[in-house]
Amino acid sequence: MRRFLARVREPARAPLARGVAAALALTLASSVLAASTSTAAPDADGPDRRPGRNAWFTSWASSQQGLAPDPLRDQSMRMITHLSQGGDAVRIRVQNTFGAAPLTVDAATVAHSDGKDAATQGRPLPVTFAGGREVVIPPGGEVWSDTTGLRTAAQDDIAVSLSVSGTVAPGRHDSAFRTNYLTPPGSGDHTADPAGTAFTETTGSTLLVSAVDVRNPRLRGSLVAYGSSVVDGTGSTNCGPGCERPGANLRWTDDLARRITSELPATRQFALANAGIGGTTSAATCPGTGESVRGLDAAARLERDVLALHGVTGVLYYYGTNDLPAGCDAAQIEASYREVFRRLRDAGVKVYVTPITPRPGYTDQHNRDRHAVGTFVSKWNSCGGTCDGILPFDQVLKDPVRPNSIHPPYDTGDGVHANIAGQRALADIVSLPMLASSARR
Repeated sequence: MRRFLARVREPARAPLARGVAAALALTLASSVLAASTSTAAPDADGPDRRPGRNAWFTSWASSQQGLAPDPLRDQSMRMITHLSQGGDAVRIRVQNTFGAAPLTVDAATVAHSDGKDAATQGRPLPVTFAGGREVVIPPGGEVWSDTTGLRTAAQDDIAVSLSVSGTVAPGRHDSAFRTNYLTPPGSGDHTADPAGTAFTETTGSTLLVSAVDVRNPRLRGSLVAYGSSVVDGTGSTNCGPGCERPGANLRWTDDLARRITSELPATRQFALANAGIGGTTSAATCPGTGESVRGLDAAARLERDVLALHGVTGVLYYYGTNDLPAGCDAAQIEASYREVFRRLRDAGVKVYVTPITPRPGYTDQHNRDRHAVGTFVSKWNSCGGTCDGILPFDQVLKDPVRPNSIHPPYDTGDGVHANIAGQRALADIVSLPMLASSARR
């Protein structure tokens, strides 16, 4: 059996650097990125974020944010991913970003799923890494798989199965807003099982798998939604008091992906990946940032969660709602916006921004700062020339009678998050011609 060792990508949570140290850290991170991506998927299948280059586009993502509380012990997992676009082949990203020990993946497969349980539709296809079934990912590392010839369509659910040997704490995205599956500890490799009977344990998180690419030369790019909990999907399972619809893929990003496939012409189709993490801030300097999300601010995770994805042409930036209660003022938020927008635009990625949305819990000072940030974002409809367009989510969500609160039909009840109806309203307000202008070919 051929064993492939993935390389370390970058430190998961480096402290805020300054001056020469920051420049050196950026240079080192860029060098490591180039080495790891070229090693993970060589030659014609190598990761490339440019549209048209090898025709690879990230169709689904789930940003890693820490380690799961329970370790894996010689067992298999089956993660259900929902593609925004399809193609004639797929490849997956597996991360050990926050791990303290090497992660050994013995086997991996992909297969179609109906999204309802752990069973697959048809026999799973094997996934390889640099030609081998097994890959060892060091602490802080990641790997992209080789090409697997699974043909998919927009809105398909894909089961990604991994068998992990030894005992290791897996990286995770906390809230999948659906059920994922594991076999019991010690049960070994069940990745090739079409039946779901071996997967007797469940989790509400997404473990290890952080992105799925599709190969589709007809796509014009990948759009990435980037932000905190309303991007992540909080509220998207809420269909009213006492009503929940987990696993139905009803985030505003899901609704927007469906609009793209149904309303844009075949020559203007885009993938849409979700890079939200609940509780995070745009700025790194907010004094009240919780320990669980410290180091996950917008600038700190931009490279691995956005720029390392493939075919990215545009970012939908929905950040700032947590910055205010975490103690940041308008100047700090605007400074973080400018830094992130500069890096994205330097990479040739267009940036579409929503002003900070209302919360009834904001103080008067919070609302003054919210107004100041909103004025900055709305200036010339381009953040004063630093972004490329506006997503008026603040106008959609605000209560017309109490504009510092969420419109009651859209409120989950916490005054912060949009329910299923609100998610749909957010998706419906987005200008598709504006997003289509991000195409680079």
